[in-house]
This record gives sequence, structure tokens and C-alpha cells, in this order.
Amino acid sequence: MTKLRIEIRIAHYPPYTSKYNPIEHRLFPHVTRACQGVIFTSLELVKKLMAKTHTKTGLSVVVNVIDKIYETGRKVANGFKETMKIIFDEYLPKWNYRAVPTI
Repeated sequence: MTKLRIEIRIAHYPPYTSKYNPIEHRLFPHVTRACQGVIFTSLELVKKLMAKTHTKTGLSVVVNVIDKIYETGRKVANGFKETMKIIFDEYLPKWNYRAVPTI
């Protein structure tokens, strides 16, 4: 594992607030339109439909399928808690925090 020694800022949208997520509003309507009326029969078909999504203003979609099998039940990377200090924000600390390397 490569150690970058950089601070990581984590900011989540709380439940039921995805309506404020600008990425969802800019991207998903166009992807939905590109897939409209099509019965999904394969992963390749879905990838192809999403990849052809574009707008007149220049939005284009890049699709990558991750077929890796992830270990279940694992909460954080090994050694993360020992090498990273978690600093919670004053505003919505449950949703906004920083992981600061201690080494």
C-alpha cells in the first residue's frame, strides 16, 4: 500500500437530501433518457447506452465497470485507525469529517 500522507476530507449528503446533489441533477436525467424504453439484457448493453449519453452543452459520460469482488464485513483498511486521526466538523459532524495522517 502506498502512503500518500495527505488529508482526506469526507462530506456526505445526509439521507433524503440527494435532491441537493448537483451531480445527480446534471447527469441522471440524461442517462435516464438514453436508456428509456430499453430492456436491459446485459451489462454491456447498459454500459453502451450510458456511454453514448451526451448533451448539446458538452456533457459526456465515461463508463467503467468494476468487476472486482470486495471483501464483506470489512469496515476500514487494515491499520487505518492506527495511522489516521479522525477530526469531526462542528457543522454536521456525523456527515462531515477529515482523516488526517499521524505519521
